Amino acid sequence: MAGATRPKESHGCVIGSKITQSELAQIQDLIDAGVYLNASDFVREAIRNKLAAIKVIKCRDVDYETAKKEIIGYFQRNHEAYPDEISQDLEIDFDLVRRITSELKKEGRLEAI
Repeated sequence: MAGATRPKESHGCVIGSKITQSELAQIQDLIDAGVYLNASDFVREAIRNKLAAIKVIKCRDVDYETAKKEIIGYFQRNHEAYPDEISQDLEIDFDLVRRITSELKKEGRLEAI
C-alpha cells in the first residue's frame, strides 16, 4: 500500500489524499454546521459508508447439480429467499441461481412468490 502505514493491532493507519478546494470548503461547511468534528471525522465516515455500499461477491466454481443441491438445502433452512441473497450466501453465480430457482419452480419444488 503506497503512501499508507500498516496498522498495528489496535492502531489505525494514515492515508493521504488530495481533494479540490471546493470539496474542502464543503467539508468545512459541514464541520462548521456541527455535522462532523473535523475533516478526519468526515473522511472516516465517508470511507465506512463507501465500504458498506460496495461488497465484493465471490463465486465458487461449482457444477450445476452441486449448485442445485445447495440451493435446495438453502431453501430447506431458510424457507424463502431472493436469488441475490442465495447467490451471495452460497457464493454461486447469480445467473446460475436464477436458472436453478426457475427450474425448481417449474418442477413444483418451490412456490412462486
